[in-house]
Amino acid sequence: MTWQQAAVFAGLAVLVVELVRGRRAPATVFAAVGFGFVVLDFVGVHKAMTHFTNPGLVTVVVLLLLSTVLDRSHLLETVAERLARGPYRAVLAKLYVSAGLYSAFLNNTAVVASLIGPLRKLRTHAASRLLLPMCFAATLGGTLTLVGTSTNLLVNSLMIGQGMPGLHIFDLFPVGILIMIACGVTMVLLYPWLLKAQPPAEESASDYFLEATVRPDSPLVGKTVEGAGLRNLAHLYLAEIVRDGFTIAPVQPDRMLRAGDLLVFTGDLTRLDLLTRFEGLETHGQRYELPLDNLVEVVVAANSTLARRTLKEVDFRAQFDAAVIAVRRGSERLRGPIANVPLEVGDTLVLVVGHEFERRNNLQRNFVIVSKRQVQKFTDPRKGLLAVAGFVGAIVLAALGVVDFLKALLVLLAAFLVTGLAKPADLRRNMPYAIILIIASSLVISDVMVSTGAAVLLARFLLSGVESFGPYGALALILVSTWILTELMTNNAAAALAFPVALGVAQSTGLEPQPFVMAVLYGASCSFVTPYGYQTNLMIMSPGRYTMADFARAGLPIALVFQVVALVAVPVFFPFR
Repeated sequence: MTWQQAAVFAGLAVLVVELVRGRRAPATVFAAVGFGFVVLDFVGVHKAMTHFTNPGLVTVVVLLLLSTVLDRSHLLETVAERLARGPYRAVLAKLYVSAGLYSAFLNNTAVVASLIGPLRKLRTHAASRLLLPMCFAATLGGTLTLVGTSTNLLVNSLMIGQGMPGLHIFDLFPVGILIMIACGVTMVLLYPWLLKAQPPAEESASDYFLEATVRPDSPLVGKTVEGAGLRNLAHLYLAEIVRDGFTIAPVQPDRMLRAGDLLVFTGDLTRLDLLTRFEGLETHGQRYELPLDNLVEVVVAANSTLARRTLKEVDFRAQFDAAVIAVRRGSERLRGPIANVPLEVGDTLVLVVGHEFERRNNLQRNFVIVSKRQVQKFTDPRKGLLAVAGFVGAIVLAALGVVDFLKALLVLLAAFLVTGLAKPADLRRNMPYAIILIIASSLVISDVMVSTGAAVLLARFLLSGVESFGPYGALALILVSTWILTELMTNNAAAALAFPVALGVAQSTGLEPQPFVMAVLYGASCSFVTPYGYQTNLMIMSPGRYTMADFARAGLPIALVFQVVALVAVPVFFPFR
């Protein structure tokens, strides 16, 4: 072993230990090791910097930026509400197929985040019996296409960096669909017994209250609260109705709605878009024709002229080019219409603001601006449909070979910016700097492992115990090793570590590298046994009240089926020779 190889193994040991400990961000660890290899002159500075313009890396960045626009569509939530009808096995199958297909094209995290709310509110089935299979379906759906998950794009970047031909968008589909079908059948057969109904997790009550008025021309007039669809909104709860100066609380499902009713909701204010779906239900922002996309949270300052005065008295709309949609005063429960509540110093207000708001010279005197929030979904559903249609169009054109995939995505991103569906500030805020560092540093580390011979040396050591099993033994070694790594650390980190080893195995056995690289790609998506390998697993732990034992019990059968199908199918579609 040369000193260069020893230094590479030392760097890899530091990398693995720090990733497993989890005390430092993966991007920091990867960047530090990659930088160390550059300092030791294992790779030139110029070559290292070129990895930041790797086409695969650029594709990852553009896709993640596009996902910030696609995430604002209502499509997933609407579908979830319709899927949750019927017996448990039927709901499970429909949810599995839908979540898997969506996550084949959309960001897995966005799919899970969009579905958690609607599934938690279901009365027909406990959330604990649906959230985990939905999360697993989203992970499995990511194996269907190149854009299904950032891990696929990371591996594609590493392949291009090593001079291998890049993957096309549907190259992963044959193996991915077999895995998804086998795992789906396993879920439908076993999960009715493996997943128990847990009482819903307690939600912290919101101190904010949001108002909307039923206009006289609204089709809601004459309907009951439940009949109007206001009873089971995923993120907002109808707390009371103010009618003719009287407060009706709690609100019963059979309460009839009347023209002029003031409906008071509590919950997530950034889901203001849920109320804009109801024709004739008018929030304060709509009444004053203010844009609802962005909210500003402010605190009434000590020397404010608003103290002890109501919004009507100060003509708030004209004075600040803004409308108050919610008020919070510590733990005190404020009742009645917001416009009639005398404000106090220290009150927190949530505003929808006009274009002139920031230019008003009375802001500093009256407010302390706390934060700016973006409404999570488009308040105009047509914008969401337009964004999804544009993305589907780009995918189809790229799949047919009409246009280069990356070029199609860049054109789409430019179109989103021109039409206002995306804003430069949003893109800057959502720039995936951590992913950029991980992928670029992974490319450097992979280069060094291959060029110094460390990858081959490590591969020969690992192969020493499976030589008698031939190519399938080597493939199983890569699959299982990547699976174990992805349960211990992030899937991107696992793929980045396993990739050069896969190349070393191919070189040592004299076989084509592609099946071993595909084993890394699929193995890095096999994160089911612990909640720590993938962020979506963590996202559902609290809402579903899951424990480590729940993941082990429900995830192990899926992981084993996944591994067996991948081991058999990968060599069929990506031959050894």
